[in-house]
Amino acid sequence: MEELKTRNEELERELIKSLQREENIKTELQRLRERVRVAEEAEERLCSQLGDLEAETVDQAHAYRAHLVALMDQLEAAHKFIESAS
Repeated sequence: MEELKTRNEELERELIKSLQREENIKTELQRLRERVRVAEEAEERLCSQLGDLEAETVDQAHAYRAHLVALMDQLEAAHKFIESAS
């Protein structure tokens, strides 16, 4: 009978340790889930910002090209003026 009581106490201690490990794992899992959620939100913000920057870059490229074309037109007009004056 004493042997069963001792074995029962051992099993209870193991159960308590197991339950504590399980609780620790649950806590760690919850922390990891929160970190993943934060990372996903950050990724979404970065993707949005990247899209905005890409659109801005395209707009700036179009504006730069238009400016270059205008300068080339002015240069061509200046050349024609100089040639006609000569």
